[in-house]
Amino acid sequence: MDTVVLATGNPHKVDEMRAIFAECGVKGVAFVGLSDLGVATHEPSETGVTFQENATIKALSYAKQTGLACLADDSGLEVDALGGRPGVISSHYCTDGREAGMGREERDRLNNERVLKELESVPAEQRGARFVCLMVLAQPGLPIPIYIAKGTFEGRIGALPDVPRGANGFGYDPLFLVAPDFRQTSAELPKAEKNRLSHRGKAARAMAAQIAQLLG
Repeated sequence: MDTVVLATGNPHKVDEMRAIFAECGVKGVAFVGLSDLGVATHEPSETGVTFQENATIKALSYAKQTGLACLADDSGLEVDALGGRPGVISSHYCTDGREAGMGREERDRLNNERVLKELESVPAEQRGARFVCLMVLAQPGLPIPIYIAKGTFEGRIGALPDVPRGANGFGYDPLFLVAPDFRQTSAELPKAEKNRLSHRGKAARAMAAQIAQLLG
């Protein structure tokens, strides 16, 4: 396993994942994004109802398509006052989970606007939320994942005009006030601090330990 495909078209995630695995000391493995491969792939339909199901669909599909080990994650935001929404449709919440051909920045803006609107009358102490990440590693030719890891990142959703704030994140990061003091948004954290605390960082460190064990 000298090459692992990071199954995402999001360049922010690729950069974040590479940095986390480098910090974890995983050596002898090149982590490449889908766009680095120079081959055509098709995005599988994420028909799962949980983060783990969707991550598994992606990992198995891209491992089969590329012939390489593939690491996929599915992550999103769960807001307590919204019954756990946006959940698995976090990246397309503004369109109820449907792909509408929007660019990432426009979609992020509209997703954030919807969350803030739906929480408009909810007091701060009831705006608890968390980011969740499920990470799955698959190898070509195997019908099930070889490793699964999970991470969570606790906080709450801020309110206008205090949020959005910060330029060191994407998605819902500018709305997400980090526990326990709720003073900084996730997008205001320095990169190294965000990688230490984030759901993706925690899942990646757990996955890195499993990869290191596999490599002996």
